[in-house]
Amino acid sequence: MPAIYPFFEWCEKTTLYSLIANHEAGYPALETLHLFGLTLLLGTLLILCLRLLGVMLPKQPVAELASDLNPYQTAGLWLMLITGPLMFVATAIRCYGNTSFWVKMILLISALIFHFVYFRKLVRRDDANISSGAGKLAAAVTLALWFGVGLAGRSIGFFG
Repeated sequence: MPAIYPFFEWCEKTTLYSLIANHEAGYPALETLHLFGLTLLLGTLLILCLRLLGVMLPKQPVAELASDLNPYQTAGLWLMLITGPLMFVATAIRCYGNTSFWVKMILLISALIFHFVYFRKLVRRDDANISSGAGKLAAAVTLALWFGVGLAGRSIGFFG
């Protein structure tokens, strides 16, 4: 993908890069906020998926639980989507050649598409309108994608 390399170079020439990279606490603060957002998102999704899998809260309606968790889920997602690009700007050239970064981006795009196209619509239905198989499959795919995003993101610092 040599055609996009100039974009990665440009990122590290911006004022934003200088602000983040040249401030001792800049990147660590962003990373902390990013991980907090991931934890908030994954924690709420885990509760909802465990409900869909029938492991916990069997009497709690899925739609009601999804509605209750939605503000926290949304906050976690926004926090990740804001801090992630800022962290990227500070490490763009390193990310370009990092396989874990590209795996994370593929999983992130897949997770976002699945989340907004299918999962959110499914969990807003009444329990009677969610088949056991569809709920379990949605939960499994959701957990695999989002935990994959987290694991791939964590491995960026370890693998090239």
